[in-house]
Amino acid sequence: MISSMTGYGSASRQVSLGAGVVADLQVECRAVNSRFLDLGFRLPDECRGAEPAIREMAAQSLSRGKVEFRAAWRVNSGAAGAAKSNPHALGALNKDRLDALYTLQEKAQEAFPKAVELSIAEVLRWPGIVSEPRGEEEGWIAATVEAARAALAALTESRHAEGKALVGVLTTITGKMREIVKVIEPKVPEYVAQYQEKLTERLAEALAAQEQAKGGAELMERIRQEVVLYAVRIDVAEEFARLKTHLQAVDNALAGKGPVGKRLDFLMQELNREANTLSSKSVSEECTQAALELKLLIEQMREQVQNLE
Repeated sequence: MISSMTGYGSASRQVSLGAGVVADLQVECRAVNSRFLDLGFRLPDECRGAEPAIREMAAQSLSRGKVEFRAAWRVNSGAAGAAKSNPHALGALNKDRLDALYTLQEKAQEAFPKAVELSIAEVLRWPGIVSEPRGEEEGWIAATVEAARAALAALTESRHAEGKALVGVLTTITGKMREIVKVIEPKVPEYVAQYQEKLTERLAEALAAQEQAKGGAELMERIRQEVVLYAVRIDVAEEFARLKTHLQAVDNALAGKGPVGKRLDFLMQELNREANTLSSKSVSEECTQAALELKLLIEQMREQVQNLE
């Protein structure tokens, strides 16, 4: 399926920390537009070992986009019940660190007699005071990979859904462009003929003073030939043919599968080139307006195409 490059997915798993304590691990996967596949990771230390496996898994599923994996964990609320029956369930005090902190506080109070003593909460938050259960590395890696796989699946599903919506938008725009071509293309020969006639008349008026001069008839014939050649140069039949060919190529790409963003981006450049040529060759206000409307629709398509993988 055609996919957007933006999306979001998340999943959670549980990790045993030992001593009857369980941690809730959540992995989030966010993706935005990028020319290439750009993977980023913001994982806690416990989950770092899973990064290579997640990177390989993402590279197999995605081809473009800036994708970031984030992981965070917290002790399950049920651990409070475990702590009542097991005092060490939520961690153990490091007595050496605690004694060192106590000594440090005494020295600080000698220097600053008015200093307030540390509270129990501040002591427990001090680095190294509480040795929290962490669980085994294999358990963290397995849980992180599983959660990342589920989050990546959710991300892929959301990208598919947005890609489907973008295909609908682009198809609507190509339909509008075809309507413009359908209206204006049959009128172009008439516009060219009218312009040719007006140009001939103006040149004839400019040479009115030389009508009696020798070779005047030959000069008028040469003028008519030049006008015909100019009419050929401003004929846009070829541009309309290429425009319709490119529109068909866009529809074919949208009806296909897999990454199409780069191909569609190239087709936007080709469509814009033809619209510019139509504008430069225009010989009527209606034709000029049609070319401007085509360029506006192409720009709208280009903005949407930037979101496709």
